[in-house]
Amino acid sequence: MSALPWVVFTPLAGALLLASIRRPQWAGWINVLVSAVTFLATLVLAFTVAEQGVLAVSMFRVDAFNVYLLVLTAFVGMTTAIFSRPYMQYVRDTGRVNRRGMRLYHAMFQTFMFTMLLALSTDNLGVLWVAVEGATLATVLLVSLYRTPEAIEAAWKYFILCGVGIALALFGTVLLYFAAQHVIEDPAAGLSWSALHAVAPQLQPSIMGLAFVFLLVGYGTKIGLVPMHQWLPDAHSEGPTPMSAVLSGLLLNVALYAVVRLKMLVDGSLANADTPHLAGYLLMGFGLLSFLVAGLFLHRQRDIKRMFSYSSIEHMGLMTFAFGLGGPLATFGALLHMLVHSLTKSAIFVTVGHAAHIAGTQSIDHIRGLIRTQPTVGWGLLLGVAAIAGFPPFGVFTSEFLLLTATMKTQPWFAVPLLIGLAVAFAGLFRHLHPMVYGAVPEGQQPVPANMLPVAVHLGLVLWLGLSIPGFLARWLDRATELIAGVPLL
Repeated sequence: MSALPWVVFTPLAGALLLASIRRPQWAGWINVLVSAVTFLATLVLAFTVAEQGVLAVSMFRVDAFNVYLLVLTAFVGMTTAIFSRPYMQYVRDTGRVNRRGMRLYHAMFQTFMFTMLLALSTDNLGVLWVAVEGATLATVLLVSLYRTPEAIEAAWKYFILCGVGIALALFGTVLLYFAAQHVIEDPAAGLSWSALHAVAPQLQPSIMGLAFVFLLVGYGTKIGLVPMHQWLPDAHSEGPTPMSAVLSGLLLNVALYAVVRLKMLVDGSLANADTPHLAGYLLMGFGLLSFLVAGLFLHRQRDIKRMFSYSSIEHMGLMTFAFGLGGPLATFGALLHMLVHSLTKSAIFVTVGHAAHIAGTQSIDHIRGLIRTQPTVGWGLLLGVAAIAGFPPFGVFTSEFLLLTATMKTQPWFAVPLLIGLAVAFAGLFRHLHPMVYGAVPEGQQPVPANMLPVAVHLGLVLWLGLSIPGFLARWLDRATELIAGVPLL
């Protein structure tokens, strides 16, 4: 029996179960158990795909590109569930969420995981769109969980902006289907990615180019690309911290995954057209703009979660630029960056959640002396920021070095703004970090119950990937690179 149904439908079953459980202390453990079962199923699926190369069942298709993202998504979901059990209990004890809110939180957490895994594993571009829209609806409810005026406003902004974006993505999907009808005889296969990829050179270039513009703007809203990013800082700052960890570490990756899958179709269609690199140029433009703007905005933030949300926009812009640049080296670097950014940023949000509880606020000006109040939280934040800023020997340094090397090799003029952006972002992060970690401890600041195991595991993995990429992971990334770029890395 294939592990694929367990991967996709275990979270859905968990969501239905958690929606009916009235004891919050049980719900936290069940949430962890469901997430662990899902993660184990993705490992079994990964071994199957490693042996077979591609696993295609009905409307599902798992290959080298999405299999490692499935494992990553389930892993981050599991570690976040481990973190969220005591964290959300503390939130409930302080009166911010009642019993009904806890039921909603756990049910929507697993619903979100279901939509992410469905989006990654489906071969149907229509189902992909539905899954991303489902993720939007689930996270809207999580953003508004605390029911404060600010949380309600952030949820509405998220819903409206991402609703408009996903509507544009729907129109782009309709255009794709229209282009397919002139080539694929079976109407039912008109939205199958594998069927479209096989006939990509025969698809009408003008329609495919127009479709990609709508799809990029639509899914780019979910990625957080500038100027469609306005929802992301508010959603991070007002929602519960575990939601920020999975939102930044998973949802943005899935939206970028959708864009890259679509770029592969458009590149095949435009190969012999007047503008064969249209999709790549658009990705490079949006990616570089997002990277630079987010780096500048890091300096102006006063809310710690908003600051790290802009860091997420910066790194997603860097990945988007790399996939637009194309070529095996840039693609490999972008895939590796997706992995290490997810692990690092989710670890950072765990420490940020505890830091906000210690200080009683998310204001950067009032979070001081963490390394004296609670050393594990202070050190976790320090090492997490060092990792995300690209300090060696963490894996983010390795991926950014590969991206810079690829840029200097193919588009050397873009290396200058990339280096400037990295320096600006570095300064913005450490400008705020030093007083939060080493500043004078304010009166009344006390330690809180903190589960730092996910932080240690995530940062340990990022350090390992910076020192040496395991052979099995390198083979996955090599095969994914060959699939995306069309040529092997070596």
